[in-house]
Amino acid sequence: MNMQAMMQQAERMQKEILNAKKEVEEKVFNVEKDIVKVEMNGKKEILKVEINKENFEKEDIEIVEDLILLLINDCFKKIDMELEQKLSKFGPGIKGLI
Repeated sequence: MNMQAMMQQAERMQKEILNAKKEVEEKVFNVEKDIVKVEMNGKKEILKVEINKENFEKEDIEIVEDLILLLINDCFKKIDMELEQKLSKFGPGIKGLI
């Protein structure tokens, strides 16, 4: 394989990686547990936090805050897993490039 062909292959791979990353960034991820629901995009930006107020009492605020934190971290894990899955076809070590 000559150098020009290798460069073209690298450019195609870079384009595919960027497309996979963009696809994940544009996706919306939802996690729901008990009385809290968190929604964020693939850029790890929180879009919405919902608390089911029917089951919510003021004295439970610390529990709800802890639950929100757990849900946000679960969303981050989902996003990372999807991105890793989409980029795995490019080989190990690609994740470190993005």
